[in-house]
Amino acid sequence: MAPASLDVQSRAAAVQVRGLHRTFSTAAGEKHVLSNVSLDVPAGGIVALIGASGCGKSTLLREICGLNTPEAGAVLIGDSPVTGIDPRCAVAFQEPRLLPWRTIAENIALGLPSGVDKETGKARVAELISLVGLVEAANLRPRQISGGMAQRASLARALARNPAVLLLDEPFGALDALTRLRMQDLLLDIHAAEPTTIVMVTHDVEEALYLADDIALLAPAPNSHGAHVASLTTVPGSRPRSRTDAVLAHLRQEMLEGLGVSRHH
Repeated sequence: MAPASLDVQSRAAAVQVRGLHRTFSTAAGEKHVLSNVSLDVPAGGIVALIGASGCGKSTLLREICGLNTPEAGAVLIGDSPVTGIDPRCAVAFQEPRLLPWRTIAENIALGLPSGVDKETGKARVAELISLVGLVEAANLRPRQISGGMAQRASLARALARNPAVLLLDEPFGALDALTRLRMQDLLLDIHAAEPTTIVMVTHDVEEALYLADDIALLAPAPNSHGAHVASLTTVPGSRPRSRTDAVLAHLRQEMLEGLGVSRHH
């Protein structure tokens, strides 16, 4: 739990996406990216977004946190609409994006809300460093730690304000296979310790099945004007799940076929 005196979002909030449309102007003309996207993410839940590269998954994350303004539709966090960059959200990207001249502790402190007093902020950073297992690396620079440790620091920085909504854009995509599995378990540990609503983009179907409550497949809408939520799959069983569960293996095959991957590959 965050210190009681820290002025942060104190509980998870539900996310509601309603009829979202997004178009970008390109040299070749208008490009429809999102078409009538609607999605509910329950408070404290984890929803994974999957789909082909370039189908609008990262764009949807940007719409949720207010970095983009939708042309039509709306995003609500709790009962309040998102009308600009929303302080209730925090984002962790595929690249840790740590400042090389700052220590790991100093990088994590960059995520603290403005105006927090020094002692409260210091206590919060120490709490997060312990949570992500970086106590011995707190005073090191980014060049002195591994990629997995850097990603842990990135997650801690995103959590520093105790956000109502945590948005993860392929956060483990650049890691080696073993480190990626360990980071998935760490994310579940973090979520158990500090429940928040999580929306994550991943290209890894097994990762989505292991982590998420629901998996939204983004695919071209029938009118070909951008992507929509083609299917929403509720993952059976509570976390933590077995990576070798036969039911999940069957779901994995179904989802790969939905992504256009043959059962023979």
